[in-house]
Amino acid sequence: MPKTTRSKLETRIGFGWDSHAFKPGIPLMVGGVHLAYDKGLGGHSDGDILLHAITDALLGGIAGPDIGTLFPPSDPQWKGADSVIFLREALKRVAEAGYGVANLDSTLILNAPKIGPHSAAIRARVAELMNIPVDSVGLKAKTPEGLNHDGAAMAHVVVLLQRTKKKPALRRA
Repeated sequence: MPKTTRSKLETRIGFGWDSHAFKPGIPLMVGGVHLAYDKGLGGHSDGDILLHAITDALLGGIAGPDIGTLFPPSDPQWKGADSVIFLREALKRVAEAGYGVANLDSTLILNAPKIGPHSAAIRARVAELMNIPVDSVGLKAKTPEGLNHDGAAMAHVVVLLQRTKKKPALRRA
């Protein structure tokens, strides 16, 4: 049986990924920002692929459960939910594990809408939600050239976590 001790790592990396198909008649949310567009992303919650990927990256960095385990799409209470709820829970768990966010880098993959005009607002909102400086939030957007993903959007996120406090080792039973 493996030892039950807490990691003594000073830094950890987490990776998150999410995708949703575009659907008409719903608002488009990216990074907690409403973007004017004729379609939104059809997730069970508000479909915010960036906040979903950040949430999974944070949880992965502390070897926690994924977003679908904590907020199952089969649970009706999460239908249409604001993805900020998920992000806040992940940040709480990161803090409880003794870590804080040093920085994050993200890549959005979609044909439209163009992200460039919204990049500053998205970075500012993500920084605000995570309580980190804007220059600690990287955001890039790419088109899925030749990949036949015109009707969907994807987000890839990596976060660097730094230890903020010493955690006592767990005792063996």
